[in-house]
Order: sequence, then structure tokens, then C-alpha cells
Amino acid sequence: MTAFFEFIPLIIFFVVYKTVDIYWATGALIISAAIQLIVMKIQGKEIPQKQWWLFGLIAVFGALTLFFQNDAFIKWKVTIVNVFFAIGLWVSHAFFKKNLLQAMLGESINMPKKIWTRYNYAWVSFFLVCGVLNLYVAFNFPQETWVNFKVFGLTILTFVFALSSLLLIYKHIEPEPEQAEADADVAATNNINNNEESGK
Repeated sequence: MTAFFEFIPLIIFFVVYKTVDIYWATGALIISAAIQLIVMKIQGKEIPQKQWWLFGLIAVFGALTLFFQNDAFIKWKVTIVNVFFAIGLWVSHAFFKKNLLQAMLGESINMPKKIWTRYNYAWVSFFLVCGVLNLYVAFNFPQETWVNFKVFGLTILTFVFALSSLLLIYKHIEPEPEQAEADADVAATNNINNNEESGK
């Protein structure tokens, strides 16, 4: 449900674009993103800093799009968001020695530090590729193609990459200490039973 809630502004953008045009869709995106933050605030939820940055970029580039009646600004916004994520992951790890992905997922995924580093830079590369790909589609194909790519293409790419990256690191995931102890106890019990059966 939370994941769907995050996609609501994007869905509204797509629907309004299909029924009116890119400028009405941009206005709807700004308003729906603002309402999303208000709803989260009313519900007492803590709004991540990332969410504030995203809204700021939507508001600024959306306003420029409407003021100049030029869709180039909203197209560039997608690339800047991806580059923003890439830089955030890279700077945090390279200069502050903090792996943001490990900080977010570390409670549920236990891996060696070097694997976390590779995982982090894999996402840095992915965001940069998405940023470049967005510019290529935005300025080499019709507007409608870009909108479809923004709404569906990037979403599918992100889902596929997230799933693929998890499958690749799965073999490196270490069991939690409690689970490891439980597995060891089971293995020890099995060995004792096997020895007893062999001695009969």
C-alpha cells in the first residue's frame, strides 16, 4: 500500500497527460506531490529528507515548465533526480564512509562490507544510466513516447534491476546470528542421530 501511495503523483501525471496535455499534467504532478506530503504530515508520518528534495525538484522544474511553456524543464527533472540519487550514494560512501543502502537494508540483509560496496556502486551506475537514457528518449523521440518511458519504462527498469541485483547478491547474504545458531543446532542433532543409527 505504501509503495502504491508513492506512485500516485506519477499515475495522476500520466492520466492528466492522456486527457489534456503536458502542462496540465505538470501542474497536476506538483499539486498531487504537495498533497501527498500534507497527507503524510496529517497522519503523523516522518517525511524522509529524500521526499522533500524530490518535491523541491518537482516544484522548481514544474514551475519553470509552466512559466516558459517548455516541456524541456520537466524532461530534465527526471535526469536530475537520477543523478541526484547517484551522487548521494557515491558522496556518502566515498567521503563520509557511510553506505546509505546498507543503512536502509542492513537490518534485513546481512552481507560482507565489500559486497555492500559493490551493491552501492551498482546502484550509482544504474541511476546514471537511467539519467542518460532519459535524456536520449526525451530529446530524440516524440513527447508521448517520453511520457510512456517516464511512467512505465523507468519503473519497469528499476523493478527489474532491483530484483536482478538482489538475486546476484543472494549468495553473499549471511544468516543472522540467531538463525546461524539454530542451523548449527539442527546440524549437530542430525549428526548425533546419524551416528547413533550407524552404531546400531
